[in-house]
Amino acid sequence: MIKKNSPQKQDSKPESINFAAHLLNHQIQGNMQNYEMMVIFTPVLSDDEFKAAQKKYVDLIKANGGELVHENPWGLKSLAYPIQKKTTGIYWVLEYLAPSDINEKLKIQLLRDEQVLRQIVIKLDKYAVEYNLRKRSGVTTGFDKPVEA
Repeated sequence: MIKKNSPQKQDSKPESINFAAHLLNHQIQGNMQNYEMMVIFTPVLSDDEFKAAQKKYVDLIKANGGELVHENPWGLKSLAYPIQKKTTGIYWVLEYLAPSDINEKLKIQLLRDEQVLRQIVIKLDKYAVEYNLRKRSGVTTGFDKPVEA
């Protein structure tokens, strides 16, 4: 009797689900939490200065045991109201995984930096992490506006 080779199971999970499992594994192992930080930089920065500022904060997070999840520079946007007599700012959104004690160090550095107009750090719950993951991977989130033809 001839045995046919059974088809090998392929990993049918999309890459984003594997990454979500990776994030969850990190949270279970230690006191790692998911955070999202938005920073508004002064609009007078050149591209090189903006990239150097981004690198400085990413390096600070990594040096204190954090892990970068996603980085999204929005670029120059209008402000809702003037800040330090400026009506535009360069927006940058960063999602990261880190121990909770890193946020105080990060906040101190952000407040000292004259290039930063405003900043906020938000702790993400599991639903926000899933939402961000779905949005990045292109899966509909249920909150998307319908496209009119």
